Amino acid sequence: MTGVHDLPGDGRHRLWPGCRRCCGIALDIGSARTRVWLAGKGTVVDVPTVTFPGTGGLHPVQRGTIVDTPGCARMLQRLLGNRLPRFTRPVVIVTTPVLGGVAYRTRARAAVEVLRPRSVLPVPGARSIALAADADMSRPLLVVDVGAHLTEVVLLCDGAVTDAHRTALGTGDLGETATPEQIVEAVVAMLTAIRRHDRTSLTTGALRRGILLAGGGALRPEITYPLTDRLKAPLHIVPAPHTAAVRGAARFLQAAHSHPSAVTHPR
Repeated sequence: MTGVHDLPGDGRHRLWPGCRRCCGIALDIGSARTRVWLAGKGTVVDVPTVTFPGTGGLHPVQRGTIVDTPGCARMLQRLLGNRLPRFTRPVVIVTTPVLGGVAYRTRARAAVEVLRPRSVLPVPGARSIALAADADMSRPLLVVDVGAHLTEVVLLCDGAVTDAHRTALGTGDLGETATPEQIVEAVVAMLTAIRRHDRTSLTTGALRRGILLAGGGALRPEITYPLTDRLKAPLHIVPAPHTAAVRGAARFLQAAHSHPSAVTHPR
């Protein structure tokens, strides 16, 4: 995208990549893969989430938990250190597991510090997915994210998390410790729990509207077909579901970039 976002002289930034004053990064650090969207270049990194401190590779993120913050920082430095313009301090949007809590956000911020960010904004992964799908978030929405080692079921209302459940199970476990049927059963159980705990009509309305499905599991017919049959509700698969989270984070980044608070006034 090029061109001026607002009228000349109003002090705001140009749209990326036309803006030369700042840099932005959308970051999705998954248990299996790390994906990075760099302002003006699109998705530039889609690699396994692995560090190499010695002779073998280690996984700094395990089932939605950052277990090795320094290792995660080294990985980000290796992937992005030479891609960022010199002397810039990027705005970073990082997706987070909905139930990751303060611990995940704290560790993610600490890892991202290696990139010398101007600011770090955590965004729930389910909300990023909804934005990537152009979903109407003014209405109740159920998001199911079947990742490699973590599956989340989230109820959003006005874009905010109303209820959420997770299970440490995903497509990376298939053929080893899990079957597609077990993943389907886990999703059904989590949706049932959300519906049982909801004393309003939000969940019922969201189910009637249809469930938004993302993550690598959305590409597996052995999961999607049984889910459709078991849930008795429409199942809407997000386009390119495995990269939906980072693409939604990129949209948040664009919004943050054009916000008046992002203006840098000359000294």
